[in-house]
Amino acid sequence: MAREKHDYDDIPGTFVFDAERSRQGYGINMFCMSLMKEDNRNAFKANEADYLKKFKLTPEQTDAILKRDYNRMLELGGNIYFTAKLGAADGHSFQHLAAVMTGASQQDYASMMLGGGRSVEGNRSRTGKNAPSKFIASAAKPKAKAKKSKAKKSKSAKRK
Repeated sequence: MAREKHDYDDIPGTFVFDAERSRQGYGINMFCMSLMKEDNRNAFKANEADYLKKFKLTPEQTDAILKRDYNRMLELGGNIYFTAKLGAADGHSFQHLAAVMTGASQQDYASMMLGGGRSVEGNRSRTGKNAPSKFIASAAKPKAKAKKSKAKKSKSAKRK
């Protein structure tokens, strides 16, 4: 069954973990949480494909896990905090996983984060339909009103 489309699905690189995605990714998330136990990590490492059969996964979810395609796991309902358990089981830090997911090196990712994060320019919309935040646009309006009120005061002051 296809996911219902939402406005927030238009944001590039973002998979909002909503109720629908949570239901979709239940198997992925239960698998990832199982990796908190050492016996389960060992069983998974011994035969990954066989271990995954214990969970209700779609073929796409199984493929994403085996390929360590974290972005695809998120798209298919994985929760970022749960999928990080898989990365930790593989010996990776969260920063390493974040770099992998953005397609950057760990150093480039760290530099981007220290520099304030990813720019919003070009990252607002996949379709081009999403405009800049209404809060940013409304922040400029009070300044314009303030200028008009000053102009009115100066005109009325001249009349007196």
